[in-house]
Amino acid sequence: MRLRLIIVAMAVLTTSVVFLGPTFAHQGNLMEEDAYKRVAARTILQNAIAGDALAAQASAEVTVPTEGSSPCVNGMSAGTYPCDGIDMLSRLSLADLGLTFGNDVWGWTDPETGRDYALMGGSEGTTIVDISSPTNPDVVGILPTQTTAGGDFWRDIKVYENHMYVGSENTGHGIQVFDLTQVRGVTGDPVTFAPTNVYMGVGNSHNVNINEDTGYLYIVGSTTCSGGLHMVDISTPASPVFAGCFSEHGYIHDTQCVVYEGPDADHRGSEICFNSNLNIADGIQAVSIVDVNDKSNPVVLARALYPNFGHSHQGWLTQDQRFFLHGDELDELSHGLGTTTRVWKVTDLDNPVLENTFENETAAIDHNLYTEGNATYLSNYTSGLRVYDNRNLPELTEERFFDVYPENDNASFEGGTWSNYPYFSQRGRVVAVSSIDRGLFILRVRG
Repeated sequence: MRLRLIIVAMAVLTTSVVFLGPTFAHQGNLMEEDAYKRVAARTILQNAIAGDALAAQASAEVTVPTEGSSPCVNGMSAGTYPCDGIDMLSRLSLADLGLTFGNDVWGWTDPETGRDYALMGGSEGTTIVDISSPTNPDVVGILPTQTTAGGDFWRDIKVYENHMYVGSENTGHGIQVFDLTQVRGVTGDPVTFAPTNVYMGVGNSHNVNINEDTGYLYIVGSTTCSGGLHMVDISTPASPVFAGCFSEHGYIHDTQCVVYEGPDADHRGSEICFNSNLNIADGIQAVSIVDVNDKSNPVVLARALYPNFGHSHQGWLTQDQRFFLHGDELDELSHGLGTTTRVWKVTDLDNPVLENTFENETAAIDHNLYTEGNATYLSNYTSGLRVYDNRNLPELTEERFFDVYPENDNASFEGGTWSNYPYFSQRGRVVAVSSIDRGLFILRVRG
């Protein structure tokens, strides 16, 4: 189906715009490090349309359509997707989602109804999909992009207290706030929603992260705070309030901020941000660690450099907070490496140690990774979703995979997966995987 959009005229959906943060001088306009992706993204967008055509053609040639449930049998799903130990429960094409280009994905479980929703980003906005029946997903509606000029290929989504927060590289976009409880009971044709609020303390941004334990939103890659941590109090979810800046390390591409409960007793109980730091001005690519307990006076704990860098991109802590798994988006292209994940030992936050550099057998560029229990779920562009076993860290082993881009595993941005979300409440390891060119995959990891 093609997304049909209906304007919902409800007072609770009336948009209000807030500006509660100061303006800051930036060290330049859009960061130079994104220039290569803007060129690549235009190529991807052209391929995206062709990609769905390829998928449609493939679905017509197999017994089980690629949009439907298809187990992994003899290394293939739906006769199209190479796989090992991961089954496809369903797929929605970009057309189904009302999008022309796919990017980020996050999720929400309604605490009242127990229903699971995938929140899929794209050039046109954020599409909300009920995946409570994962073999029969239902497109509930779309929150359109706030603005359309600028970097429409980037969108980032997180959730706190039943509210969705959406940032974008679109000029003047701000951070959209949307009360997700509004999707309860919505049936029939997909709906066009309006934001509950828009935080205008930033214009464009690259990523957002939320510490759900403290109620703070961290915006990075904006034109404020020198591209570093722009901190926002969202303890009242619909009314964000500027809380502070960390600009000392310059541009931060992504971050994870947590209440630290790991083995370093000196910092246990503090709010700590683990940053993928890329500073064009001083040429530093690093993992930086910052104590943000005092939002008015963040304290640098460490800034660790590493060899064979290309573009310090994103990372996530293991559940026990002993290790930080980190991806560099350009090391495969720049240094001819296989798909690479760096394993940082962070048992001493003042002295993180690079314990292992793991390369798997593909050449694909890694993008976003998340840890859950003893597994790491990686979205590696052209080689698809990869699941690594964390139980013997700092060693990693690949456990499962599902290749959403069967054309090749090249070190390129021509298509494939942008991100994934492995935290749904339903039984089984259900993972939502976003694809730049093929839409939204709902997968189940065996075991």
